[in-house]
Amino acid sequence: MAERVLRPRRSNLAVPGSSPKMLEKAKGLPADQVFLDIEDAVAPLAKPEARKNIVAALNEGGYGNKVRTVRVNDFTTEWTYRDVIEVVEGAGANLDCIMLPKVQTAEQVVTLDTLLTQIEKANGLEVGRLGIEAQIENALGLVNVDAIAAASPRVETIIFGPADFMASINMRTLVVGEQPAGYTEGDAYHYILMRILMAARAHDKQAIDGPYLQIRDVDGYRRVADRAAALGFDGKWVLHPGQVDAANEVFSPKQDDFDHAELILDAYAYYTSEAGGKLGAVMIGSEMIDEASNKMALVISGKGRAAGMQRTIWFDPASDDARSSAPPEAS
Repeated sequence: MAERVLRPRRSNLAVPGSSPKMLEKAKGLPADQVFLDIEDAVAPLAKPEARKNIVAALNEGGYGNKVRTVRVNDFTTEWTYRDVIEVVEGAGANLDCIMLPKVQTAEQVVTLDTLLTQIEKANGLEVGRLGIEAQIENALGLVNVDAIAAASPRVETIIFGPADFMASINMRTLVVGEQPAGYTEGDAYHYILMRILMAARAHDKQAIDGPYLQIRDVDGYRRVADRAAALGFDGKWVLHPGQVDAANEVFSPKQDDFDHAELILDAYAYYTSEAGGKLGAVMIGSEMIDEASNKMALVISGKGRAAGMQRTIWFDPASDDARSSAPPEAS
């Protein structure tokens, strides 16, 4: 089984496979991931053609460093096996992940894993390289989310699918992602998001928030994305090019936070070393740091580095606050 690579997924752009124009336009947008859709965004009669469009687009290339994913239809339909076989046999070498929607049980993930392995072996593809993204869209899927996250080493992300989920629990609203009328205390989605997040983190997967359907309301998108980012989610779907920059910004650390995290990592590495006195807990400026601080800084630093951020301060043990505006080799 191929080793999984952690891929940045701040912005996850949905692209209908039935539209060659949109498949081409997505190549030039600054989204971390594109998922080429054969499911809800494609009418039943258009699905066979969508498969062909997606295979052609993937093989033509041009998606750069984006994570290239295809969302197939779920296992309650008659289309799933044909989606997987045609796409992976046709463009498996130019594909990163298969997204499985409406996952309800771990067995569905295992089934997809087995099918992918057979296709890879039959077509000379690296076995296990293709990842799986599991979309949780109903109550049963949420109840089983721990088992789903652990079902296969191919699983890379656990995704919240809000629209179908809201319908599955009879939530009294038609506005996806917004609080239902009458729910005045707290956040109606908090348990769902935290449940997905806990399952993802327990099994070293990424957690991705679903779409915000008011595509021209970028402020609304940013507000809902902020909620997921604050909890610890890695990214969110985007349905319109106007949402991409907002997602990339919201799910990247603020520059001050990134700099602070880098400073903590450098300081902790120095002070726990022989040269720094082999100390476990120290002060940098007015702040005490220890191993827990180091772990928290690793999270922020990792997200920033994945986003291509550059630090603007450096560690200097001779400084009163341990900060330097110049890198060590320049000072």
